Amino acid sequence: MRLAVLLAPLALGACVTVYPPDEPSEALAYARLGETVSVGAARVTPLALLEDSRCPQGVQCVWAGRVRITARISTGAGTTTRELTSGQPVTVADGALTLVEVQPLRRRDAPPRPEDYRFGFRFDGGL
Repeated sequence: MRLAVLLAPLALGACVTVYPPDEPSEALAYARLGETVSVGAARVTPLALLEDSRCPQGVQCVWAGRVRITARISTGAGTTTRELTSGQPVTVADGALTLVEVQPLRRRDAPPRPEDYRFGFRFDGGL
């Protein structure tokens, strides 16, 4: 009986869902819609939110969902508008640009307002 009492908190602890912090990671470059940020060899400006199908906090989903945006990407070679999908790198200059984080987390009761979004970008590669 004592063993069951001691193990109960451990078993319940395994059921806790951990969400990423609301504060952005220091290793990424963040921009709101319409803002320009330098990340690696590129300057990125998120222009429009196309899709936010992420699973809301506190909901158990079969699929985690994704975020798709259009962004203006400028490099030494010129400027282009591209579609970026969360977690999928795109070739830019001499490396890869990835939309790796989107804040705020989705909630069940209401989607975020467009002005509340922060997009975290990472650039891998380059000299």
